[in-house]
Amino acid sequence: MPKGSNVPVPTTALRVELGWRSGPGVPDADASALLLVGGKVRSDSDFVFYNQPAHSSGAVRHEGKRDAGGQVTDTLLVDLARVEPAIETVVLAASADGGTFAAVPDLYIEVKDAAPGTVVARFDSTGATVETAFVLGEFYRRQGAWKFRAVGQGYGSGLEGLATDYGITVDEPQQTVPAVPASTPVTPPVTAPPPPTPAAPPTAPVRLTKVTLTKAAPSVSLTKQGGTSGALRVNLNWEMRKQSSSGSGSGWGSKLARAVAMPASLDLDLCALYELTDGRKGVVQALGNAFGALHQPPYIHLDGDDRTGAVSSGENLTVNLDHKQAFRRILVFVTIYEGARSFAELNAKVTLQPQHGAAIDFSLDECTVPSTVCALALITSTGSDLVVQREARYLVTERGVSPQRTVDQAYGWGMNWTPGRK
Repeated sequence: MPKGSNVPVPTTALRVELGWRSGPGVPDADASALLLVGGKVRSDSDFVFYNQPAHSSGAVRHEGKRDAGGQVTDTLLVDLARVEPAIETVVLAASADGGTFAAVPDLYIEVKDAAPGTVVARFDSTGATVETAFVLGEFYRRQGAWKFRAVGQGYGSGLEGLATDYGITVDEPQQTVPAVPASTPVTPPVTAPPPPTPAAPPTAPVRLTKVTLTKAAPSVSLTKQGGTSGALRVNLNWEMRKQSSSGSGSGWGSKLARAVAMPASLDLDLCALYELTDGRKGVVQALGNAFGALHQPPYIHLDGDDRTGAVSSGENLTVNLDHKQAFRRILVFVTIYEGARSFAELNAKVTLQPQHGAAIDFSLDECTVPSTVCALALITSTGSDLVVQREARYLVTERGVSPQRTVDQAYGWGMNWTPGRK
């Protein structure tokens, strides 16, 4: 589609993909959506992005990123049939993290009918210079039907500038108010009436910050990110690495990648070892149907057992932060149950999304050992806070030793293990 053109779209569930080509020096990018009435949001809850991934109506949901051999997509699911009647426009935007869109090659937005996967619209954005945010497209109502318009409007002020332009209140660092010097006389007014009580804001300001953990900066405080209560959702999604037929590369990982065919079924299991302050220890996992519980000990629950790695589902584990005082430590790990011989064959990403606070994510580095179990993140209580530590530690099991026991031994949990199945 050329810039400014429009096309009718079906009033169904649509998958909106923001895509680009990754590489050295290419900034990360994030998809977002704004639901507008008269060109503005009604409240900050009409903004859907990585820290607020779902609209209350269920009409828009941020699903997340995938990297397929250097082609990155960040996806929104938009169900036009569920958009509230007052909403006139759903703006589809992108923001760059760590650079401008001039350094983001092959940027595009593509709209697909979610069920059959048929492409109904695509706009390739070109000519970016200093922009750090873009409105790439929008859905809008016309005479009871929905259309998609290719917009291509850039901002040099990033996600914050784009959000505030549509009426979002952004949480900014608090400024310290200088104290009044002791020698300065302060005379209160005598005749002035008492100031009116200010009305409470309808919602808290939106936090645009997010945290990506790396080897250089591997830990973060949940308290400092605002994640002190509610549900902490841990998501793991994955896909097979692109198979190479060129014969290039060296080392165990690259040789294995060339030799292994794509499996028909790939099953990864997200698990958690826990230790509570009362001394109780245990594991939450699909094996043995030990799915845990959210509102009673261990206050950790595994949602289910996914075999696709799709970002829309993946493996999900929830921690109830309303009971954070009960935790001493939690180790989140993943095992390959079937379909691959090692993490060397996989691309995987971990996202920790507090109900209140900024998202925390990291990717698993390339695996160079024959590992079927990986310690992902260690959540440790300091008494007044929970600290998330990126582990991304590949472990190699010994013959006859289970992946769970291997993790236990590496982190000194000291549990007794028996064979199980799911």
